[in-house]
This record gives sequence, C-alpha cells and structure tokens, in this order.
Amino acid sequence: MKATLNRSPENTRRKILKAAFDEFYRNGFQGGSINQIVDRAGTTKGALFHHFSGKNDLGYAVVEEVIQPQMKKRWFDLLADSIDPIADLKRAFQEYRKDEIRSAMLLHGCPLNNLAQEMSPLDDGFRKRIDKVYASWRECLSKAFVRGIKAGKVRKGVSPNKVAAFVVAAQTGMIGTAKNAQSDELLTRAGQALFDYLDSLKP
Repeated sequence: MKATLNRSPENTRRKILKAAFDEFYRNGFQGGSINQIVDRAGTTKGALFHHFSGKNDLGYAVVEEVIQPQMKKRWFDLLADSIDPIADLKRAFQEYRKDEIRSAMLLHGCPLNNLAQEMSPLDDGFRKRIDKVYASWRECLSKAFVRGIKAGKVRKGVSPNKVAAFVVAAQTGMIGTAKNAQSDELLTRAGQALFDYLDSLKP
C-alpha cells in the first residue's frame, strides 16, 4: 500500500511542484531547469508533462499551490482574527527574521517578489496570479486594521487600505533590498523603521 501511495499521481505531482519551487527559487523561472526539476523530483519528463502542459503552466501552479499557501501561513493566518494588527505584524516580522537567519533565506529573498520582478513584465499569466496573492495580502491587512480600530488598538482616522498597501510594499521592498545587499543588518534597520511607523498608528 505504501509503495502504491508513493507512486500515486497526486504524490508525483506534489514532488514535481516542490522540486520546481526549489529550482525557481534558487535560479529564477527563466534560469530554472526542467531537467533539474525532474531529477530532484525523482520522476520523468513524461510524468511532468502529463501533469503540466509546459514550463509556464508549471510556474503558474507553483505560484498558486506552493507560494500562495506559504504566504498565507507566514503573513495572512496570524492576522486572520487579529484585533491588534500592530503587535501581530511586528511579531510576524520578527519570526520571519528568525527563520531567515536560521535557514539563510536572505540569500534568495521573497519567492513571490522574485517572480513578480522577473516575470510580471514578461507574462500576463504570472502577473495576474502574483497580483492575486498581493491583493489577498492587502485585504487581510486591511481587515485586520479595521478590527484594530474598532478594538481601540489603532487610532481612528487611519485608512486601513492605505496602511495595507504601504506595509505590503514596504515589506517586499525591505526583503528585496536586504537580499541584494546580503545584509541582515539592513533588514533589521528597515524593520525597526517599519515598527516606528506602525507604532505611530497607535491611539
């Protein structure tokens, strides 16, 4: 039974997606190698093209089925029921920094932002799927700030939509510039500035 499960189409597809994410994250989508993906997944090109019509289709699935759930787990879920988005955002960013230090994620940056910078100008399929993730992120933040205002944790007069747009742009920019500089110190300084901004939104 176990051997059958390991060879199941669903399991093969999951392995391909994970291998594709790893390859694209390290080498970019355009530089990513189908041969490397197949080797890492322990499967064949025939199996890959059975599940995905081409490299672009595989890339789209990586955005929707790997990166979007990662973003949800890291940034969205913590704020899903938050009534204190300032404290919860700061905690989420601090946890990100700890994970980045432990796993050396700074070397490769944010997988969503990487693909946005590389592929959005080149392929509308990527652009639309990536934009959907960013829009969900902004919506999650905006709703959290609405709840924060009602709970008295965020001062009245703050625009949840504007704050959400700024925070998403700030976080992706901070991670991208720290990746380019390969500097955790830069990420820390930028994070402190973001925290100062968030603190300014308190009553």
